[in-house]
Order: sequence, then structure tokens, then C-alpha cells
Amino acid sequence: ASDVYKRQEGRNLLCFGDNLEFLTDTSLLPDECVDLIYLDPPFNSQQSYNVLFKETTGTPAAAQIKAFEDTWTWDQAANEALTRIHQDPSVPAPLVELMKTFMDFLKPSPMMAYLVQMAVRLVHMHRVLKKTGSLYLHCDPTASHYLKLTLDAIFGPTNFKNEIIWKRSKPHGNVSNRYGSIHDTILFYTKTSNASWTRPHLRYDEMDSESLERVHQQYSFVDEDGRRFQATSLLNPNPNRPNLTYEFHGHRKVWRWTRERMLQAERDGKLYFPRDGKGIPREKRYLDEQEGIPLQDLWIDDGVKPIPAQSIERMGYPTQKPLALLKRIVSASSNPGDVVLDPFCGCGTTIDAVETINRENPGEQPRTWIGIDVTHLSINLIKHRLTRFVPPPEYEVIGEPASPSGAAALAQHDAFQFQFWALGLIGARPVGGTRKKGADKGIDGVRYFQDEQRKGAWVTKRMLVQVKSGKVGARDIRDFVGTMTRENAEMGVFVTLQAPTKPMRTEAAAAGTYSSPWDQQAYPKVQILTIEELLADPQRPNPRCLRIPGGTAQHTLPEAPKHTQKKDKQAKLWENKP
Repeated sequence: ASDVYKRQEGRNLLCFGDNLEFLTDTSLLPDECVDLIYLDPPFNSQQSYNVLFKETTGTPAAAQIKAFEDTWTWDQAANEALTRIHQDPSVPAPLVELMKTFMDFLKPSPMMAYLVQMAVRLVHMHRVLKKTGSLYLHCDPTASHYLKLTLDAIFGPTNFKNEIIWKRSKPHGNVSNRYGSIHDTILFYTKTSNASWTRPHLRYDEMDSESLERVHQQYSFVDEDGRRFQATSLLNPNPNRPNLTYEFHGHRKVWRWTRERMLQAERDGKLYFPRDGKGIPREKRYLDEQEGIPLQDLWIDDGVKPIPAQSIERMGYPTQKPLALLKRIVSASSNPGDVVLDPFCGCGTTIDAVETINRENPGEQPRTWIGIDVTHLSINLIKHRLTRFVPPPEYEVIGEPASPSGAAALAQHDAFQFQFWALGLIGARPVGGTRKKGADKGIDGVRYFQDEQRKGAWVTKRMLVQVKSGKVGARDIRDFVGTMTRENAEMGVFVTLQAPTKPMRTEAAAAGTYSSPWDQQAYPKVQILTIEELLADPQRPNPRCLRIPGGTAQHTLPEAPKHTQKKDKQAKLWENKP
């Protein structure tokens, strides 16, 4: 990226590609340019993850997409990472020795492949962190002990702050031969002892019922307005304070406050008189005026509880974390104007958290974000997620094809990623279960639209999408029309890298039109769009060249709740509207 791009200060950035390439690019990410790094890398869980998308109606779709395989093998990439660790003079010596020890113990195993790939990236994350910066690495118990040693070797053991335990799920039933595994680990490190820290507190409305009951026992008094308070002593522990020694309501004592302040507190109703008003006055400390209790390293509170299965917040991404969890981390270890980096940004929860904090604090200098991911599926999902903000944030995207030749290069390198990227140009979501040819049954993607109400409810309709990067002809259009008929789809889009032939356009026209109840206009049943046309259209993912009923108001995902400058209640924030 250094040859073509230099990041502008204060500019949000979304990057497609291997994060190692971006992390080692000193033009894009110079030394000490980032204030906070959160990473939730693929765990070494030896399983294939599927992304389950929800329909516009909120019900799960049957189609699934393999977003990435969370499996690691010892291959050439792992060999190269280990060689880089041994030969790069910027790699700290303790890490080199640690990797030698790991190799003796683990051999060239999947776990060792995972660790060397993580280590070489963490070295450069340490490089880009400011001296006041922090890093949070989210992992599970499978590899957390190895990763902690790796971070000790890079950051130094003295810069380890916490091993945070986050309860990620409710109790499981699969405990036949072991205890239920329901937590993740978040390793918190700082670059130096001078790291930014806001001393976060756990609010009382975030506590679980048992903890809140203990707080209520402490704040046991309730005033006439229903507000809880505790009565704390106003006596001064230093008996030798003549200026604070006076009589108040018949009690001559050495007080903590001056007489003037005591009288003002009485006028404000902040004093409590026990024994029917005859006892020594005490201060009313109201529960709702307290910050809360300092946050500990066990996060099982309601404030960061896992996303419920049917929550409107859930986007279907397999490793999605709650927005509140990332807001807590960003708020605790960054300040207004800081730069937050997520090198494995997935479905963009870190980015969403930064933007949410910015909107909730309009008077502060906004934080900026940098997100990196290796799949176009994630990049497109993040783009859609950001549409919930009004106005949407400004950001640049690098690493995506910007020309037909770049698109052709991507198709040659990885046809699956080309397909994801092309679908994103028109706001369509992928469908299909595997990479196997023919498994998608002639459908690569779908875009939903709503142009009709029946009995007061919006009717969701489908525009199927097929993407081709190779040679195409009229037969492809005939097959696509047959697929649309079989699937009973209202409309279809055929996206091609190659220029369509005249017979192809004739076949598309022969498919007829779709008459929309929205505006009583006739729309082409089948549209043929080229990559060149889509790249030239600045209105992506709602390009002018795409004719769809309802115009730009229609979205491929369940419409994201609009987030304005005003703070909304959580329920309203995630309200789903057609």
C-alpha cells in the first residue's frame, strides 16, 4: 500500500487484504501512530465456521456461506513467518527464544502454525502502538496460555495488565466428561506504564441481580421520592480542627464540613437525622449519583452479556461480539481524538463501537478507526453496518479493485473473493454453502426489496444475482432465467466481468418485465451489468445502473437502525423497520 496510499491523519480507513501486509507498511502505519488495538483473531478451534444471514423479515435464511476456515496447518506461510521471526532484527530476542522452545515442544503442528502467524503480526502491532497505547487480544482457552507467553516476550511481562474473563454464553449441557466452557479470555497489555486509562466503573444498572442486592443492602435507606441512599458520617477524624468545631442541631462536634456547607446541605435535603430527627446528622449519599464500582477483571455483568440468538443486533457473523463489550474497551483505553485499530475486524463491531461513542459525545473530538480484514464478505458487511449511522461516517477503502483489470486479477487469484466483492458492488448478500462448483444451484447472491404492502405488512421480494468472471454467452442467460423461474424470484441481475454479447442482451430482454406496485413502472426481469459499469458508478451499493423498485431505500440486510446524534434507548436503537 505504501506505493499508492499514505493514510491521512484523522481519516477512517477500511482495508481489504492480509493484515500483515498493512502492518508492515510503514508508509500506511508508521511507528507509534495508534492509541488502541483490539483484535479478535480466528481461534485455533479446528472447525469451519458458517455465516448465517437473516432475511429482511428477521427469520434465519436457509443458505449459509463459509466465510473462513478457522483451521491452521503447518505450510509454507508458517515457515515464512518463523523465518521472519528468526531473521528480522526488529523482533525481540525473547520472542525468538520462545518460538524455538515452542517448536521443540509443539513441533510443526497446527497450534505452532497459529502461534508463529500471530507472533509475527503482534510484533508489528507493538511497533505501531504509541507509548501511551494499549492492546486487547481476545481469545479462548485453547491457546490463551501460549498467546500470553508470546505477548510477554513482545511487550514485556511488566506491561501485562489483566487477564479478563468474559462470560460469552449461558451454561451448556455438554458436561459429560468436563466442566462447561462458557468464557473467553481477553489479554490486556500496554506498551509502557504511561498508558491511557479512564478508570472505568461498573454502573449499577449493569450489575447482575446478586451483586445489585448487595448494593441495595449497602444503600438501605429510601427517601420519599423512592431514591436509595446510605447515611455516612459527617464527623471529622481529626479532633484538632478548631475552624470545623461548632454546634449543629444541638450537637457540638468536629465536622467534616464548614457551617456554611452544612446549612446548604440541609436546605438541599442532603442530610439525614436518625432517631426521629434527634440524632447526629449524617450525609445522604444517593445511589443514583454514584459512578458505580471500579470495574474488575471478571466480566459477567448484564452490561456486556452475550448477544441473544434472536437479537436484532446479531448479524449472523460467527464470532460477533456484543457492541457493549467493545464500547467498554474503547472507552476505558482511549481518549477523544485517538486512533483505534482492529486488524481482524470481522463484522466491524470495533468500528461500530468507535462510531457509537463519537455520536454519543458530539462535543468531543471524534476517535478515528482503522479496520482490516482478509475477506470481502467482512468488508461488505461492515459497509452495510455503517449505514445505520445518520449521517454515515466518512471513510476510505483500500485494497479493493478499482478497475476492470484489478477485478480480473482478483478473480484469477481467488474466484470466491471476487464473487463476494462483486456482490457488494450492488448491495447483495452471498448465498450457497461451499466453494464447490454447482453447489449454489445457479445463485451467487440475493438482494431483497419491498415494494408492496399486504394487510398493512411489507412483502419481501427477491432479486437473484449471478456473478461471472470468465467467458459468457446467451446460454448463461437462459440458464439464469430458468433458475429464477425455479426459485420463483421476481427479478434477477447477471454481473459479468466480460462484455455481454448481443445474443445475451436479446435473451435478457426476452425474459420480460416486472411490474412494480410501488410506482406502477415496468422493470427488466433480467438486468445485465458489467464490472466496468459498476466501478464507474459512484452510487454503490445502490448504483444508478441497477434498476430496483423502491429506489435506494431498499437494503440487502435487515435495515440497520438509524443512529442519530441523540442518545436512544437500546431497544429503540435496534428497532427494525422496513
